[in-house]
Amino acid sequence: MDFLNFIEFKITDIIDIVLVAALLYYIYKLVKGTVAINIFIGIVIVWALWKLTELLQMKMISSMVGGFMNIGLIALIIVFQQEIRKFLLMIGSTNFASKRNIFKYFKFLKQEAISTSTDVDAIIGACERMGSSKTGALIVIERNNSMDFVKSTGDSMNIKVTQPILESIFFKNSPLHDGAIVIQDNFITATRVILPVSNDRNIPLRFGLRHRAAVGITEKTDALCLVVSEETGSISYIKNGEFVPFKGREELIHRIKKDLEQ
Repeated sequence: MDFLNFIEFKITDIIDIVLVAALLYYIYKLVKGTVAINIFIGIVIVWALWKLTELLQMKMISSMVGGFMNIGLIALIIVFQQEIRKFLLMIGSTNFASKRNIFKYFKFLKQEAISTSTDVDAIIGACERMGSSKTGALIVIERNNSMDFVKSTGDSMNIKVTQPILESIFFKNSPLHDGAIVIQDNFITATRVILPVSNDRNIPLRFGLRHRAAVGITEKTDALCLVVSEETGSISYIKNGEFVPFKGREELIHRIKKDLEQ
């Protein structure tokens, strides 16, 4: 009878398990592809070990692991400060409660492919053309976090994304070329935007303010950034505050499309 009581589940227990699973899934998606993923996996393993030792009533090792988990909480906040900031920004963003985003965050409950309307091929084509003429460019692609706090620093627009439009905006004599542009759902929604600059000392010195601004905005939001260097003409792809390596045009397009669907 005691055994049956042990395995008996209440409706609140099922809700508890589902909520914990959803939270762990979202945290995993948040840190996936970053250095923090290894730390996250390590925390899950230690937490599982702690609960197992408690269940088996191994008091000594349970108290040791429990003490480590309690003391390490402050250290974890420091390690995951960027991820915690992104999580809070996501919670507070004005478009979080939209129907589209609700299905996006819980798509593991309903396997439904969410396609993006952003013309990635046109964006990369423009970047390649600008790179060949060494025309500097900074393109921000908005995802789930609201970009209103940076859009307000520039000029509001509502222009459909095309390769010629992008090239004309960043043309050196264009009045709109200075600063960044923000793209949302295949529309350029702001130009001449001023982005927050990252203070990360690990950014190589060969990268200038455009790259630091791209790192800065992707540290604070889940946006994607493309930078065309004015000095070398090379294209950089930045996500989650890190430079994403790629081998060619097709791989870059594939990565961006995949990231936009997440």
